[in-house]
Amino acid sequence: MATYGIPLLVLGATNSSSWTGISFMLAWAPRLCTFALAGTTVDRFGPARVFRLAAVTRAVLTGCAAAALAMTAGSTALSIVMLLAVCAGCLTQFSFIAAESVGVITSKDAGDAAHRVQSVLLGIDQAAALAGPAAGGLLLQWHGPSGMLVVLGGLSLLSAAAAPRSQQAPLREQKGSAPAASGWRTGWSTLRSLPSLAWLVAGLALSNLALGLLESATPVLVVKQLGRSSASVGLVWSCAAAASLLAVAICRTVIDRWGLTTVGRWAALVTGVPCFLVPFADSYGAYLTLIAVFMAGDSVLSVVLRTIRSLLIPTEVFGSTLSVTVLLLLLPYPLAGILLAVTDPADLPALITVCAVTQSLGLACALTYGTRHRSRRGKHRR
Repeated sequence: MATYGIPLLVLGATNSSSWTGISFMLAWAPRLCTFALAGTTVDRFGPARVFRLAAVTRAVLTGCAAAALAMTAGSTALSIVMLLAVCAGCLTQFSFIAAESVGVITSKDAGDAAHRVQSVLLGIDQAAALAGPAAGGLLLQWHGPSGMLVVLGGLSLLSAAAAPRSQQAPLREQKGSAPAASGWRTGWSTLRSLPSLAWLVAGLALSNLALGLLESATPVLVVKQLGRSSASVGLVWSCAAAASLLAVAICRTVIDRWGLTTVGRWAALVTGVPCFLVPFADSYGAYLTLIAVFMAGDSVLSVVLRTIRSLLIPTEVFGSTLSVTVLLLLLPYPLAGILLAVTDPADLPALITVCAVTQSLGLACALTYGTRHRSRRGKHRR
């Protein structure tokens, strides 16, 4: 709701796509800049404490912004919303790294059932991403900016209250404070020392590049090439979200039966084939089906690779290492936007095909070299 509701609020206040884009950028830029600090803070103080503090701070800020917007208008109100976008972006990064770190701890404790933890986490993320923007739009329409921000603040307080209170103690609290730069170096050194983890991150990054390109190119392909309305674009992603949630729900049982690596290879195949076929879709129904299949496979693949990643990252540096890996996994999205911007629409099918090839190669390497550590550990146990 914060990520999509605040730009929607700006659009309603200014009727300007430029200001809307700026607000979206202001919400994301701090997230990219605070990865190292967030990871170091989580390592030092523990994920549960950081999550609660970020949630409470977000609730206070949104409450103050709601009260201020009720009493102001014009440029002052716009300034308040822009400042809120920056602050919300920073706090979201801290709460995100904290939540992912709790997921890592829980996955390690779950052992062979770690994939169930990751599938539940991914299902929660996707359900929230599906419901949040819609809820924000409805609240903004029915109750105005202040009403939406009050609900957002209330949800933040509920998040703080629901956060675990007996989570694993912070591991570096007794060692003193570590600067963000030190946390950044720790994350990079950990990634370099674990080739299996590096292969997994590389494979996921290339997969995200293909996903980001399809997300950014879908309006062009559906509206310009297939001659459909903008509402049809939304229907594509609604069907894709439904397919993803169904796939995540089913994959827990499938992984229990056939194992992470086998399911990961089939998911990579299910993801790669539609990506190759999308440029050749000559009807809206075919395009919608291919995107839904792609997203279903990508969701299962995310569960598999996130599970293996959570088992590979050392517990004592999970915050710093997660910060580095998540940053690397987010960078393909703006890169996909740049590729789309500099590519002629007539060359878009060729670009998607190239991304499909790199995605397939990346996933093949990730599922080959990224699972070696796990395979060797399994043999050692036997």
